[in-house]
Amino acid sequence: MTRKNTDAAQTGSGPETMIGARTLEGLARTAHDSDSDEALVLRARDGEYSAFETLFHRHRALVYRFAYQMVQRRDDAEDITQEAFVRAYQNLARYRDEAKFTTWLLRIVTNLCTDRTRMHQRRTGLETREAAGGLTWMTVGDTDDPVQNLEQDQRRAALKAALNALPAHHRTAVVLRDIEEREYDEIAAIFGCSIGGAKLRVLRGRRALRDRIAPLLGEVQP
Repeated sequence: MTRKNTDAAQTGSGPETMIGARTLEGLARTAHDSDSDEALVLRARDGEYSAFETLFHRHRALVYRFAYQMVQRRDDAEDITQEAFVRAYQNLARYRDEAKFTTWLLRIVTNLCTDRTRMHQRRTGLETREAAGGLTWMTVGDTDDPVQNLEQDQRRAALKAALNALPAHHRTAVVLRDIEEREYDEIAAIFGCSIGGAKLRVLRGRRALRDRIAPLLGEVQP
């Protein structure tokens, strides 16, 4: 952390104060909206906190959406979103612009989601997740037929249950590629592997998901 970042933390102007004092929806846009992420990082490193606030405003929806798809609990996703930006701010000096800022940020989020999932599983095991807020893929819209709607809801629930039961590395690969639609080079950067390795992780994740969802879908067939 730079001297100015340290000073900001000591005077209570860092992300812990700013994010804690305002809701995720309440942060205002700043004058840096047209700047690139890399330019904003440089300004934030120099102690210009409004630049980091712009990064938060720009990417908070991405971080929350990804965190929620990973942990399937809104409160946890909000906590992870805040913690991810706190850690990003604290570690700006470690960011290297060889990777996109969002790639670096999602790597932080991935680690936080993995830790939170392990903690939750130790406490409660693999429990059934809330039914609201389903996946944005492999779903169809509601119809006027209540029986068909029920079957669709059951399939959505089965898909979510299967995804949540996957090991963290498989779930992360599937969410990044098939939900967030990230390119393989970005997935590789997040995992710290080659592009071929990223493709293999996604393939294995899809196979694992298919193996888990097949018996669940069989249970909901009429």
